[in-house]
Amino acid sequence: MKRKNILIVLGTLILLIILSWYFTKPSEETGQIIKTEVAMGEFIIDVTTTGELEARSSEKITGPNPMKLRNARIWQYRIEDIVLALLVASGLSKGDTGQWVATIDRSDLENKIKDQELDVEKLQTQFLQKQLDTTMTMRNARDELVNLQFTLEEKQIVVDQSLYEPPATQRQVKLDYDKTQRTYNQAIKNYQLKLRKANADMREVQANLSKKQNRLDEFKSLLSDFVITAPKSGMLTYKKSWDGQKVGVGSQISAWDNVVATLPDLSAMNSKTFVNEIDISKVAEGQQAEIEIDAFPGKVFKGNVHEVANMGEQMRNSNAKVFEVIIHIDGFDSILRPSMTTKNRIITDIIDSVLFVPIECVSSNDSISYVYFDGKRRQVIPGRSNESSIIILEGLKKGDNIYLAAPSSAEEWDIEFLDKEIVEKYKEKKVDPEDSGEADNSEGEKKPEKGQMKKGKRGRRQ
Repeated sequence: MKRKNILIVLGTLILLIILSWYFTKPSEETGQIIKTEVAMGEFIIDVTTTGELEARSSEKITGPNPMKLRNARIWQYRIEDIVLALLVASGLSKGDTGQWVATIDRSDLENKIKDQELDVEKLQTQFLQKQLDTTMTMRNARDELVNLQFTLEEKQIVVDQSLYEPPATQRQVKLDYDKTQRTYNQAIKNYQLKLRKANADMREVQANLSKKQNRLDEFKSLLSDFVITAPKSGMLTYKKSWDGQKVGVGSQISAWDNVVATLPDLSAMNSKTFVNEIDISKVAEGQQAEIEIDAFPGKVFKGNVHEVANMGEQMRNSNAKVFEVIIHIDGFDSILRPSMTTKNRIITDIIDSVLFVPIECVSSNDSISYVYFDGKRRQVIPGRSNESSIIILEGLKKGDNIYLAAPSSAEEWDIEFLDKEIVEKYKEKKVDPEDSGEADNSEGEKKPEKGQMKKGKRGRRQ
């Protein structure tokens, strides 16, 4: 009996599930009978991208003097500590004039200072030894001159006493005196040469000592540059390396690119974005743009395209090519901060008074484009499009209700073709959806003129 009751309950549940599914299942037509109205008015063609805020100008906070580093043969150095590293989440920190910003690892420079001190000490010893050697040498040379002078005087006395001697004796005494005189004169010249050489040797040793001492003083003065301070008050931001990584503790800094952090001018901001190679031909300098900050949804800023790169670059971890575009943001707002992400809408063209429908409404079969309208497929001639809508040049009029998606059995509907003359007219004009903004309507209204935004030359990336 129990088993029978259980089977009855299970059967009832299964029946209820089947009935519920049958009466609540979506109809085949659900979602396929939605219609939309053909609109007429201003048609905006735009390119939407994501970007990042950056200051239009900023002051660089640099490390030690590059020339002094090269003299010290230090080509790279490491950041030992940095104030920005304490606020990784926001990437921002308040800075005041003279406030500490970062400390550079000084171990390489301190080792070079020790080596230089040893060289200076060695040269000082050499200088002292050279002084002593020179003093001894010149003292001996002076003693020799004095002794020769005494000898010469003695020879002169002998010459004077030989006045009454035979001529041969006088001649011999005179020769002896002349020989001593010559030796004395030669000794004077040698002394002068030794004195000049001693002075030159002393100057050389002193010059080497001064050179090493100056180098040591330069290294010691450079040591203070390894503590970096803010040049003025403001908001400090991370400096990014070539691979997009933020410079922080442990980062290597090159002597050729010694920027440690930046001090941006927040009164003028840009949005740096990248446009793919398919849309870049639509973007030009001077076009208007709308910038929305992701952190403040709904808050939109006006701006304009200031610069478009001439050369593309490869996106990281992708084969896609993109072009850098700089958008100037109009005005100033204190909520704007560097590195905030943005959504940018670049308005590439505005066309006045044209018919347009959602882009999903238009289907195509070979070379024919058509929409689903009143139980038939009506041929249309499409024009330019944006991300959501497409211009209809021929085939529809304002207020027509067309299907947003193909109804069931729509493939069996007949196609209502346009007059061949109309089709040929557009073929002769070689209408390109990317170039045409004209539209006719079936009521014989005057074709609206195409509105073209002024485009400037593409800016060269600096």
